[in-house]
Amino acid sequence: MILNDRGIMLNKVWEIQGSFGLENLKQSTRDLSESLNPKEVLVRLTATSLNYRDYLMVIGTYNPRQKLPLIPCSDGAGVVEAVGSEVTLWKKGDRVLPIFAQKWMDGAPNMDNLRSTLGGPNDGCLAEYGKFSEEGLVATPSHLTDAEAATLGCAGLTAYNAVVSFGGIEPGADVLCLGTGGVSLFALQFAKMMGARVIITSSSDEKLARAKSLGADETINYSTKNNWERDVRKHTKMAGADLIIEVGGAGTMPKSMMSVKPYGTIALIGVLAGGESTLSLYPILMQGVKVQGVIVGSRADFVKMNRAIEQNKIKPVVDKVYGWNEVPEALQYLQTGKHFGKVVVSWG
Repeated sequence: MILNDRGIMLNKVWEIQGSFGLENLKQSTRDLSESLNPKEVLVRLTATSLNYRDYLMVIGTYNPRQKLPLIPCSDGAGVVEAVGSEVTLWKKGDRVLPIFAQKWMDGAPNMDNLRSTLGGPNDGCLAEYGKFSEEGLVATPSHLTDAEAATLGCAGLTAYNAVVSFGGIEPGADVLCLGTGGVSLFALQFAKMMGARVIITSSSDEKLARAKSLGADETINYSTKNNWERDVRKHTKMAGADLIIEVGGAGTMPKSMMSVKPYGTIALIGVLAGGESTLSLYPILMQGVKVQGVIVGSRADFVKMNRAIEQNKIKPVVDKVYGWNEVPEALQYLQTGKHFGKVVVSWG
């Protein structure tokens, strides 16, 4: 924390200034008042992880109407610096993680909940300090570093809900994870925790070998197997997968529909291969397939996931850690798709 010439504390931040684009993501400072609302918590942030949503927000694709300036990044980790007079959940020194949708406590969300998300439309975690409501935080799993824990809020919780809450996975079920990004690798870990068999895809044999070391039972290189849906069928004794972690979107959805078993579930999470397309709905209709959109989760979901992570000593897969001054480089690396797991920025 630094002071300006009037003695006011300043918060170091990265923010999108003026217009969208990586060239407009710049370091800045904002006034940081010492006063806290009675139920508010001041957190000294130490790390954030990058989601593809963050990159799209910076370049203006995610929400072209987003008001600027905006501090990006939905995920964060840090330490409680101060608490308001009525805060009972936290004390100075507690390690905490902000939740993605600050007003979504439990159950199904409403539109007000979904407008309370960090990193757009509200300021995110790419800052030295952040203020949150006491219920907008959860405890950090004790066996994780802040850099590791900063990956949990979006990618981790999305995967957990896809596998555990919506997937209904039982021991012996077949789960197909598309790609080796953060959500897919978390889904691999949670599916193995539930006793499932996991099939995973990638265009890189090196990444597939690494996924195998994390517990993947079968691997498919989709750059050499154009009809990878046939391989999924073969790996499932022609039955199809019980659950598919679909991060490609329109570009991969037709193959996912051919890979899922009758009455199976496609957890639609990302649109890395496109968000719009003409799709035949016959496979969904004729096989009773459930397509479930997954939008991260509530505070209650986050708490449940963290219990499971602590009980099973799950460690997030972190590909690279960048420093405070390397944020644009980190986002550019994320955009290339070369990462295996999560890309993190750490400064604490």
